[in-house]
Parts: sequence; C-alpha cells; structure tokens
Amino acid sequence: MQDQSLHLNIINAFNSIGNLYIKGEEEKAIKLLIELTECEEVRLGNSKTGIGKRIGISSANSILSLFQDIPQINKQGIQHFEVIQLLVDGLSKDRISDITCSLIKSFLIDYTIDQCEKHMIPLEKTAITSFDTKSLSIKNEEIYLPINPESNLPILLVPKRWLRYNPWISYDSYFDGYYRKEVEKNPDLKEERIKVLNFNRHNYDIINLYLSIKEKHASECKNDPLFTQISIISSKRKVKTVLDLPTGKTGNADIQYENVMGQLLTSFLYPNLDFAKEQSRIDSGTQIRDLVFYNNRSFDFLKDIYDDYNSRQIVVELKNVAQVERDHVNQLNRYLTDQFGKFGIIFTRKPVPRSIFQNTIDLWSGQRRCILIMDDSDLALMGQVYDSKQRLPIEVVKKKYIDFVRSCPS
Repeated sequence: MQDQSLHLNIINAFNSIGNLYIKGEEEKAIKLLIELTECEEVRLGNSKTGIGKRIGISSANSILSLFQDIPQINKQGIQHFEVIQLLVDGLSKDRISDITCSLIKSFLIDYTIDQCEKHMIPLEKTAITSFDTKSLSIKNEEIYLPINPESNLPILLVPKRWLRYNPWISYDSYFDGYYRKEVEKNPDLKEERIKVLNFNRHNYDIINLYLSIKEKHASECKNDPLFTQISIISSKRKVKTVLDLPTGKTGNADIQYENVMGQLLTSFLYPNLDFAKEQSRIDSGTQIRDLVFYNNRSFDFLKDIYDDYNSRQIVVELKNVAQVERDHVNQLNRYLTDQFGKFGIIFTRKPVPRSIFQNTIDLWSGQRRCILIMDDSDLALMGQVYDSKQRLPIEVVKKKYIDFVRSCPS
C-alpha cells in the first residue's frame, strides 16, 4: 500500500508539472523538470563519480510537450512515469530513476533517517533540496543525514525491493516483446528508434494497451540481485588502471588500488567465491584493507582449501607497496584465526624476493598455514582469462597454489 501510494504521488507530481506547462507557465515547468533530473544523494546513475548532468531546456521541452501533443495525455495525464521512454528520444533508464527519486525525496529522507537510527549509522547536519508537491517548487532545508566520507555529500537510502537494472516498463522490453510481435508482426524487424517513437506518439492507444498488459503481469516485477559482474570492457580498463598506478600512497594511490582491486576480484572470482564483505583493521598503527570471501566449495581447488585449512572464509589482503616484507606476511598470519581458517592471499604489485617466499614456506612447514602472494602479473592473467571466457580466473589462484605446494618440503 505504501508503494502504491508513492507511485500515485509520483504520477500526480509529474502531471502537475505538465499542467503548469499547458496552462502557459512553460518556463516554470521546464525549470522544475530540469532541476528534478538529477538526484545526487541516491547515486543510481551510470556516471563514474555518481554525479551526472541535468537535461537541457530542449529535452525538458520535448518531455513536457507530450501534454500538448498527445490528446490522451492532455486529458488524463500520464499513468506510468516510465512511459515517456517510449515517446521521447534520449531518455535513459538512469534519468527515469533520478526523476523518480527527486519526486519522492521527502519520503527517502524520512526512510533514510529511520534506517540510520535503526542500524546506528551516524548522521550529520547537511543542506539538501527537495520537491514540494503543494507549492510545486524546489525547497532548501537543513537536515541530519549520513555523509559520504569521500565526497562529503549527503546519502539517501532506497528500499532494496525497488532496485532493478532496467525499469519494468522500458523501451527495450516494449520494442522486443511487443512492438515487433504485436504491432509490426515481424520478429526480425530492424530497430529504427525515431520511427518507433513517432509511431507511439501518434498511436497512443497502442501504448495504453501495452501498459495494460504490463499491469496484468505486475507480479513478475521483482527486484534484481544487487551484484553483477563487471563487463569485459570495464575489466580491461580497471586492470590497466591498477597496472599504471604507482606504488605507495602518493596521490592516494593506495586507496585507488584498494577500490579498483575490490571491484575486479569480486567479479573475477564470482561465482566460485562469493564476496562477503570489505573490512578494515588496525595493525601497528596502519590501516589494512581486507576482502573476505565466502568459500562455497563449488570448485575442486576450493574444496581442498576447505578440507586442508578449514577455510570457510578466505581473506584477501591488498598491498600497494614496492615490496612485500616479512611484517606484511606476519600480519596476515596473525589474522588467520579459527574464523577464517589457515589460508589467506596477499595481492601486491611486484614478485616477492626469495627470502619472503621462503618465509611463507616456513609458515607452512611449522604451522601448516598457507599464504599465497600474487602480483600484477597474476592479476593481468586473471583479466585475460576473464576476457576470453575459456577458463576461470580462480584457476590462476589454483595454479599459484600448486606452485606453492610443490615448493614445500614433502
């Protein structure tokens, strides 16, 4: 009932802006819509920084002119906000989510505060803008919200049940699942987007029929899994980013290394290792970033790790240093308790000296603990395997383990 009420609020708010437009207040309506096309606090867009650009006057005018040009919309308004993707060119899915979040930002603020109090997430006083449905205006207010420590911008949380990679009503699903089959009756029809959009604007009754079909199957609209592997193009770009980074902390290179490696390894090792969490710990005054993976034993090598080292979870430590030292190995060794078992991995930049490798051999001989040290060459190989799809990146880890075991005394 709450979601239905919020959906109605979105529709009413958007139609109210449309009414401003057709009643002669075009400038106010366009200015409002432009302001609503970014919701930086939710960060559901595709931009690298999470902060995108608002639409321009021309795009806003194209959207709002639907209220003048289409008789059904002029009379009844829009019943589903996502339908504008079927009528206006250049309107992406992230724009739909941004406008949606902006129209119900007041609810998201209350929801965020409630969740933060429930889970003891710290709040700070910050400035934020929101849409006032009564006055049809953007208002500024100061309120307590969680703050992103990197950008110092406020954060708004969103119920997980809402999250989808694509809107339930989208241009792609309409064209592939309905227009080709039911309108043109040609499943091999080549897409001509502008032609389809023009057809939709002049045949809005067909859009209404499509919407009624989607409504009848609303029970199939589910949220998507929160994790998806990065694309091959993205993996190549991120591997290159890591290989080009200097060692050490200059220019926050250590933080960049940790962030990009976290994204790469969670994708490279999935689904053989399920990503559990990131965590930081303090050791001798130094903050150490760990990735912890759940060992589901779905691969023969991982089953051996579970059986031989009791590793239900596997810790991966990230070291953007010119050379791994004995203290680094000992730090991870102290971390390998009953919770994690006796197997761990250090990812670093360069191959380790013979003396450090011997240190890991001695740990295995004396305590039957296994610490693998992998470097940029191993990461690059994992990237190549991930790109080719002919083998699994986890096999690069397996190869490293086999080489390690062969060096251990029998």
